[in-house]
Amino acid sequence: MNLHLINKLTCVTIGIAMVACNTSTTMEKLTYPNTKKVDTTDIYFGTEVSDPYRWLEDDMSAETKDWVVEQNKVTDAFLDQIPYRKAIEDRLTQIWNYEKIGTPFKKAELLVYAKNDGLQNQSIYYYKKTTDDEEKVLIDPNKLSEDGTVSLGSFSISDDGRYLGYTISRGGSDWREIFVKDIESGKLLDDHIQWVKFSGISWFKNGFFYTRFDTPKEGDELKGENKNPKVYYHQLGDEVVNDAVIFDDPAHPDRISTCSVTDDHQYLVLYQTESTSGNALYIKDLTTESAEIVKVVDDFEHDHRILDHSDGVFLLSTNYGAPKERIVKFSLKGLNKDEWVDLIPEQKDVLSGISIVGNKIITTYMTDAHDLVKVFNINGEYLYNVDLPTIGSVDGFVGEKDDEECYFSFNSFVYPSAIYKYNVVKNTTELFWKPEIDIDFDLYETKQVFFESKDGTKVPMFIVYKKGLELDGNNPTMLYGYGGFNISLTPSFSVSRMVLLENGGVYAMVNLRGGGEYGKEWHQAGTKLQKQNVFDDCIAAAEYLIDKKYTSADKLSLMGGSNGGLLVGAVTNQRPDLFEVSIPAVGVMDMLRYHKFTIGRFWATDYGTSEDSKEMFDYLYGYSPVHNVKEGVDYPAIMVMTADHDDRVVPAHSFKYIAALQDKYKGDHPVIIRIERKAGHGAGKPTSKMIEEAADLYSFIFYHLGVEPMYK
Repeated sequence: MNLHLINKLTCVTIGIAMVACNTSTTMEKLTYPNTKKVDTTDIYFGTEVSDPYRWLEDDMSAETKDWVVEQNKVTDAFLDQIPYRKAIEDRLTQIWNYEKIGTPFKKAELLVYAKNDGLQNQSIYYYKKTTDDEEKVLIDPNKLSEDGTVSLGSFSISDDGRYLGYTISRGGSDWREIFVKDIESGKLLDDHIQWVKFSGISWFKNGFFYTRFDTPKEGDELKGENKNPKVYYHQLGDEVVNDAVIFDDPAHPDRISTCSVTDDHQYLVLYQTESTSGNALYIKDLTTESAEIVKVVDDFEHDHRILDHSDGVFLLSTNYGAPKERIVKFSLKGLNKDEWVDLIPEQKDVLSGISIVGNKIITTYMTDAHDLVKVFNINGEYLYNVDLPTIGSVDGFVGEKDDEECYFSFNSFVYPSAIYKYNVVKNTTELFWKPEIDIDFDLYETKQVFFESKDGTKVPMFIVYKKGLELDGNNPTMLYGYGGFNISLTPSFSVSRMVLLENGGVYAMVNLRGGGEYGKEWHQAGTKLQKQNVFDDCIAAAEYLIDKKYTSADKLSLMGGSNGGLLVGAVTNQRPDLFEVSIPAVGVMDMLRYHKFTIGRFWATDYGTSEDSKEMFDYLYGYSPVHNVKEGVDYPAIMVMTADHDDRVVPAHSFKYIAALQDKYKGDHPVIIRIERKAGHGAGKPTSKMIEEAADLYSFIFYHLGVEPMYK
C-alpha cells in the first residue's frame, strides 16, 4: 500500500512569482451528479450503521459506470477552467523528458538494466554480456499494448540465461499473467499462465515455481476476495492444467503462499502470510524427490526471510527478538528459534536491506529515516561503510556471490537518482551514470526537524524548499504522509514535485508512527487501537509548519495515498481548519467493510476489523472517513483520486467517501473525484497518465492556495 509525483521553467527567470489567484476565470459553485441512496443498514454490536451508498461497491454495474462518467465530467470541467492547467502540463512534459536508467544487475552472465528515453510510457529493459557489448532489448513493455496500459510486472531470468519469465498487468490491476520468451531469439513460448497474484517466478531445472489463484467468478475479478492460492511447479511446454501443486493449505484459505529457490538450487523456501506483517516459513529439499516440507516457523508474529544457504547452514533475516532486525544462522537440525545464532546482531538503526555479493554481506540501515550502508564479511564481522553523496536513499547492490563489482542507485529530494559502481573487494565507489535535467538543484535545500506529537513522542519530518525562503506564513505547502504497514518514507526524488518547489512552495514529508522508520515498535505504535497516534502525529506536523511560519492554514495542502489516503480522510475530518486543500488518493475510506474486498483482510493486523469486538468496532467507527463526514463543517477543497482498475484498495472506498461529502458539505469549496480510466493502485502507470495526473493535482492545489505559476 504507498505514492509520489514532478517540474521546472523556461521563463526568463527561474524565480517564479507567487501571487494570489486573481484570474479572470471565476468558478461557479459546482452541481454534483445525483447519487442515489439505498436503505441498507448493518448492525455491529447493537449499533445500527447506515450504508446508503452500498450499491457503489459493484464497480462493474452499468449504474456505477454511469455514475463514474458523470463524476468525471464535473471534475474535468472544473480542472479545464483553471487557466494555467495546460501550461503546467507542458512544463511537466518538458522536464519529464530526460533519459532515465535503472540500477543494473547481473544474472547468468548478463548485465540487465532498464532505460527510458524520457517520455516513453514504459521503460525498456536491455541486456549486455559485457559492459562494452552492444545493448540488446530484453523486453519492451511499450509493445504490450498501444495505449501503454498493459505494463510489465516482474521478471526472472533462468539460471542458464536462456529464458525470460515475466508477468504483465492489464489496466493497473494486481492480477498478473505469466509469459516466457527465449532471450536470444526473442521468440515467445506457448507457456501462458493467468490469475497469478503476489507471486514471483522461481526457476528450477526446466521450469519454475509460482503462486496462482482459482479463476474468479465473472464480475468479481476486481473486487472479490482472493482466497486459497496454491504454489505450483510449471515445466516449460506443459499445459497449465498439468502443473503440479507443491503447496496447498485448504484449512487456511485466507493465507497466501509464495516461494523462492536458494541460489544453489538445493532448497525451495515457502513463505506463508495472513497479513501485511509476520510470516510462517517452510523449507523443502529439492535434491530428494520424496522430501517432506519442513516447518521452520509456523506462527505469524514476526518477519523472516532466507538470505542464503551453504553447506547445510541457512542465513535468515528476522525481527524475532530484534525489533530493528538481525541476521541469524541455523540448520535444519536445530529449528528452535531460541537456538538461532546471531551472525549480525540487532543494531541501533533499522536493518532495511541485505545483499550478498563478492562473499560480503552488504546491509542498508535506516537512521532517522535516511539510509546508510555497512559492509560485513561472511562471518558477520563489520568491515566498513559505503560512502554516500548526502542524506538520501539507496537501492541495488544486486549481484552474484562471487562478483567483485555491483551497482547501486542513490537519490534524495533534490538529488535525482544516479547510479554508482561499487567494488566490493576494494570498497571503492565510482559514478557510473547520472541524469541530465535542466534544473538548478543548488537552488534548493533540505532540512530535517523533530517535533512533539500530542503525547510527547518526537516525530521526524523532512522539509524541502528554495534557499532564502522567508518564514512569513505565506508559502504554499504540501504535507505528505503515510503512517502504516511498517512502510518507511525516506528521501526520494520526484521530478513532478519540482513544480511546487520552483514556484516557491514547500514540501514536507513526515515520518509518522505506523511506519517502519524506527522498527517494529514504531510500527505497532500506529496500529489498531493506537491508530489515532498516526493522525495526531500528522496534525502536530501541520501545526508545527504553521507555528514556525513555513505556511498557514490557508496555504497548506495535505496529501497521501493508499493507507495515506485514509490518513488524509481521517485528519481532514478531525481538523478541517488546518488545511485549504486535501488530496486523498486511492485511500482506505470505509473502515467497517475494507476487509471484505480482494486482499483487504490482510490489513487487519494494522487496523483490526469491525467484527473483532465492540471496542474495535467503536474505535474504527470513530475515525472511518466515510462515516465521519459531518454536516455544517467547512471542509477544505478536496479532490479524491482513484482508478477504475484498482483491485488493491477498491475504488468503492473513494466512491462512497465522495458521495458522502457531496451530500453533506454545503460550502463553497469543490469536493470532487478524479477517476483514472484503465489504471490501478499506481504501479505500472504509463508516463502519459502520470503527467496528466500530476498536472491535474498541482493545478487543483495551486488554484486553491493562490499560486499563479508564470509558465508561458
